[in-house]
Amino acid sequence: MNNVRFGFWMPIFGGWLRNVDDEKMAATFDYNKRLAQRAEQIGFDISLLAELNLNDIKGATAPMLECWTTAAAIASVTEKVELMNAIRPGFRLPAITAKMSANIDHVSNGRFSLNIVSAWWEQEMREYGGTWVAHDQRYERTREFIEVMQGMWTEEEFSYEGSYYKVEKAHLEPKPVSKPWPKLYAGGESEDAKKMISRFCDGYLMHGDPPENARPKVEEMERRRRELGLEPMVYGIAAYVVCRKSDAEVKKEIDRICDVKDTAGYFGFKDFTTQSQLERELSLRDYSVSNRGLRTGLTGTPEQIAERIIEFRKAGVEIFLMQMSPMMEEMERFAEEVMPLVTEGLRVQ
Repeated sequence: MNNVRFGFWMPIFGGWLRNVDDEKMAATFDYNKRLAQRAEQIGFDISLLAELNLNDIKGATAPMLECWTTAAAIASVTEKVELMNAIRPGFRLPAITAKMSANIDHVSNGRFSLNIVSAWWEQEMREYGGTWVAHDQRYERTREFIEVMQGMWTEEEFSYEGSYYKVEKAHLEPKPVSKPWPKLYAGGESEDAKKMISRFCDGYLMHGDPPENARPKVEEMERRRRELGLEPMVYGIAAYVVCRKSDAEVKKEIDRICDVKDTAGYFGFKDFTTQSQLERELSLRDYSVSNRGLRTGLTGTPEQIAERIIEFRKAGVEIFLMQMSPMMEEMERFAEEVMPLVTEGLRVQ
């Protein structure tokens, strides 16, 4: 119960704030490479790379990196950090995705994992020629997608015929380093999502929420796992961090980053709120920061943030996938001022 994994979103978008143009972290490979290398030196051990073809933070025409090639490149210049890549079934074939994943797993020596994103952004699908399906069909397609990947990863010769995918006597070598396959994470708040995730995934990822909301989600998913006769999952949550010396400084920063303006970064708001089945209404102010990150409450003094993380850990959350701005400077601050307090606080529990 005392283990906590400090994670971060790789800033392949060039930032996280929809109303701040320049966050001093360029959407370049060089910046992301240096950040990943420094992150694992100071105690971060997992990173999420979001698979999006359009930049939903800074606007559709803003630059951003492609996550699969970025993950492979970063895997070759790091040694410890786990690289969690998104999967968007509407854009990829599962057998080819299984092959790519096995390859990056070898490049990273078993440090590769997958986050299954069943879809929400219809505009992106139209622009990039993806296959859009309605919400009720997404998780059935995702189930088939996962079944094909798992078969490719484990069987010498694999065949499959479903409603969405067909594979005939397929072969995949070399198999992944990770056994039986790279870890599978997913998130979702609908009944269809929870049924699929509890059956097929190793970890459940949540949008930002306070501990009192995260705890019943963890308990529900654990109940589902027990009913299926499966091992417990791991649980992670998205969070945006504002670490300052005083409450006044924290308030000033939150007001700055949530000052809603008429900028390109808000153009995906309608798709996100209408194409996803969310348990809680999302305001435009919430949307200023990616993935409801402020709702997690990792804002305050180092002591307050550490106490909050420990509270989440008691609720069953192990992985904290954090965003900060600018990332390099704020991650240094977090590692120096917050991590030791969390370690000490968990030690005395």
